[in-house]
Amino acid sequence: MFKKVPIVLIVMGLLLISGGVVFGQDPGDGKRRPPPPIGNPPPRDDRRENADDNGGRGRSSDANSTTQNDTTEQILMETSLPLGGENTVEDVSVEAFTNHPPDFDEAQIELFDEGDELFEFAFDDAGGLGPVFNANSCESCHGGDGRGRAPEFNGETESGLLIRLALPTRADNGGFLGDAMYGGQLQDISIAGTAREGDMAITYVEITDTFADGTPYSLRQPVYAIANLGYGPMDATITYSPRVANQMIGLGLLEAVDAATIWSLADENDANGDGISGRPNLVWDTINQQLTLGRFGWKANQPNLLQQTAGAFNGDMGITTSVFPNQPCTAGQTACDSAANAPELDDEDLAAVVFYSSSLSIPAQRNADDPTVQWGEDLFEAAQCSSCHIPQMTTGTHPTIPQLSNQTIRPYTDLLLHDMGDGLADGQADFLASGSEWRTPPLWGIGLFETVNGHTYYLHDGRARNLTDAILWHGGEAQASQQAFIQMSAEEREALIAFLESL
Repeated sequence: MFKKVPIVLIVMGLLLISGGVVFGQDPGDGKRRPPPPIGNPPPRDDRRENADDNGGRGRSSDANSTTQNDTTEQILMETSLPLGGENTVEDVSVEAFTNHPPDFDEAQIELFDEGDELFEFAFDDAGGLGPVFNANSCESCHGGDGRGRAPEFNGETESGLLIRLALPTRADNGGFLGDAMYGGQLQDISIAGTAREGDMAITYVEITDTFADGTPYSLRQPVYAIANLGYGPMDATITYSPRVANQMIGLGLLEAVDAATIWSLADENDANGDGISGRPNLVWDTINQQLTLGRFGWKANQPNLLQQTAGAFNGDMGITTSVFPNQPCTAGQTACDSAANAPELDDEDLAAVVFYSSSLSIPAQRNADDPTVQWGEDLFEAAQCSSCHIPQMTTGTHPTIPQLSNQTIRPYTDLLLHDMGDGLADGQADFLASGSEWRTPPLWGIGLFETVNGHTYYLHDGRARNLTDAILWHGGEAQASQQAFIQMSAEEREALIAFLESL
């Protein structure tokens, strides 16, 4: 029988830690996936039956199963590297990001499958969606538990990119105030009878230059505009910050890294003189009502996965929880403000989604013994990329998922903020993060974006069309690494990219 995991246990655990499939796409079995059901979440008994029947994305619920996906393309262990410690899986299929740890027991698999079904579920207004929102499911932004992208055309919604709004005025909790009428996030969709907040439009300007060997390259510079505002003009001092939904793998492992480990990597005043001055963000913990270390989000503006998850339900879908019980609307939005504020997603369902989000395993590095990949890793190190993209960490004790404890992992991040220069600056401060600072994103899984999500767009707003573009956009503290890449020969650049694509 399924054993309930109250949200209080997850909260207690967080206190100890702190301090895609695209629908219609062939999943590999020759069948096209239908969209998820729309409405209220299915009854829990139905979810358990679905899990027993291999629901969700086809993962087995048999704890003794020797494989989680019969269609998974297997690769030889001797040519791969376990990036997630014991939470590494040998999966390079379209479902590479959807796997639970290999040694989960039956009760853990059941809770994982329940969280998976809620993650995929498409809500409607009867189930709490809106009144204004950006997406009707977690899956619509994190397809296949992977990465979103910028809209392919103006007017496309639910691609996985949204616009954060902020004034240059600090709030009482140390963050920054949103617009008086539109709040802290532009919601470009609404339910019937409610005006959406507005539309986002993107145009691109091509910037051309050449590598040291004379090879030309072109980067696309996005220009953002907001039109068709539904509630009057925005404040003249408002800043826009586009944010793409990131891959979901390995989040629980990153949460299990001791805060002391992250603090030990900080060098805010560049005491060692290497030009790198990473620093932690200190953000507001809503549950504990205090500032604490930030770990998640493009600017490390979330302290833990419970708050990150509840915040996404609230800000992205307009669904209230016990963590964020109020609708994400302002006093000027009367239809939104009159919506019910009682929790629309109960604690048990929220806990299931947090458990699921914490448990997604990491695909192994591919071709780790390939000489070109190994050469690329050496070049990665020589260019000082590893000064911020720290290759290895060890997790501490995870209070609710023992499989995540005491693991040697290779996420290629320090979880710190770094100044990335004017080219990537959004001009928007976020707690301690300045308008040009971003958290170092983990690199595990980046070589599988095209397989899982059908694109190779990188960086916080998806402007980089490939990994080469992403490196070339690096500035600020990473300027020396970018210049080292520009000075490389074509063969060296290809080797470095081969290494990144192996992750």
